Amino acid sequence: MNVQFRKMTLEDIDDVYAIEVSSFTTPWTKDAFYKELVENTLAAYFVVKDDDQLVAYGGMWQIMDELHITNIAVAIGSRGKGYSKVLMDGLMDYGKKYSFKHMTLEVRQSNTVAIALYEKYGFESVGIRPKYYMDTNEDALVMWKEL
Repeated sequence: MNVQFRKMTLEDIDDVYAIEVSSFTTPWTKDAFYKELVENTLAAYFVVKDDDQLVAYGGMWQIMDELHITNIAVAIGSRGKGYSKVLMDGLMDYGKKYSFKHMTLEVRQSNTVAIALYEKYGFESVGIRPKYYMDTNEDALVMWKEL
């Protein structure tokens, strides 16, 4: 097992997109990931690889002194193997290394697995964004963490 956390590259987009499509009902497009890597100067995206297989990814926007997590996913066949820990540890280490003060994210209220993961890492629920998810009109739970 050779697990590594590193910055996402353009060569990772196909693998990231495959995880995205299998994980979300309204997935981002390949072009959206391309634009995040090439055009969005506020974006920071990372992947977790085990040997040569990309097993997880996560992205954040760097806004003032906070990091806003945009998306996180682990490949379906790789879930429950500790890759989310590698990913979350890596994202938080990045935030601390570059002196960010806070991390925030939105998560579907029905996504109890993700909420439990975020709570494990010290995120707290601070509010609701009503009808945030356009595909279902589901509310988003806003979570926040001091770094």
